[in-house]
Amino acid sequence: MTTKSNPGNFFEDFKHGQQIVHATPRTVTEADTALNIALTGSRYALFSADSFAQNCGLPGAPIDPLLVFHTVFGKTVPDISLNAVANLGYAEGRFLAPVYPGDTLNAISEVIGLKQNSNGKTGVVTVRTDGFNQDGELVLSYVRWVMVNKRDANAPVADAPPITPKPVVATPDLVLPPGLDFSGYDFALAGSPHAFEDYAVGEKIDHVDGMTVEEAEHQLATRLYQNTAKVHFDALAQKESRFGKRLIYGGVTISLARALAFNGLANAQLMLAINGGRHVNPLFAGDTLYAWSEVLAAEDLGDVGALRLRLVAVKNRSATDFPFKNEAGEYDPSVVLDFDYWAAIPKR
Repeated sequence: MTTKSNPGNFFEDFKHGQQIVHATPRTVTEADTALNIALTGSRYALFSADSFAQNCGLPGAPIDPLLVFHTVFGKTVPDISLNAVANLGYAEGRFLAPVYPGDTLNAISEVIGLKQNSNGKTGVVTVRTDGFNQDGELVLSYVRWVMVNKRDANAPVADAPPITPKPVVATPDLVLPPGLDFSGYDFALAGSPHAFEDYAVGEKIDHVDGMTVEEAEHQLATRLYQNTAKVHFDALAQKESRFGKRLIYGGVTISLARALAFNGLANAQLMLAINGGRHVNPLFAGDTLYAWSEVLAAEDLGDVGALRLRLVAVKNRSATDFPFKNEAGEYDPSVVLDFDYWAAIPKR
């Protein structure tokens, strides 16, 4: 019996150096922005109001960089992670050009690493993905690694260790949107009086608010990004999985945590780069998410400042005592996300 359906790639289907052009270009609209806000509760003014963005020198409100990231990521799922066990992490993420409503996003990935696990049933695939707009302009580039099932445990696969990603995107490689000007920045409308100078390296911020993840909401969000990974949708198949139920897409966790981070970092609006990210423990529908941040570095970029921030999301407990790792370097069981990024912030 033949089929025209695509079962997705299994670990043994990947080849080192393979270039994959991903299907389904996506035109991002104001409706996508509105739905993304409805699903995450994000309140960053730069992405919420054309008038605020125009006061910051931009032609209008750009698309939230995380929505750009999730949209590009979603393009890659049918080819990279349809048969994934888990998405393990990200690195070297750079937002290289702003995306505005009406722009169309495309994605291409290159396989840069393969490593079979000792159980012989799975392996880790490392890819570099580039996202482009309709003019072929590179808007996003990142590395991710994902654990993928094998179709046949006996299938031979030649390991190809990836190049070790850089732990931090260097500040000279951070790209600001053309025209960005915070000289007339309205702190009152942004929702916080705190500027670049008000943050100290080593400072930790409890974002206070919590958000319970609903089944319908995470399903809608993941569909918005056109992410087709089975672990997020197929409840029947997941009954036989390790957890016995669907996982929340890690991108939903990131966006919810960033939305919570508004309370304390409202002016660190513009994400410039993703230094690294790990989904430490799974998140499920019904869990309540809290978040805290740590300032890892502060760099003066001239007209604006940049904060390197660690964003930690925890489930089913507050972040008042900043749960993270124990003395042995093991993550607290409540930690679900460890996310390191650069954000632009106005100077006083």
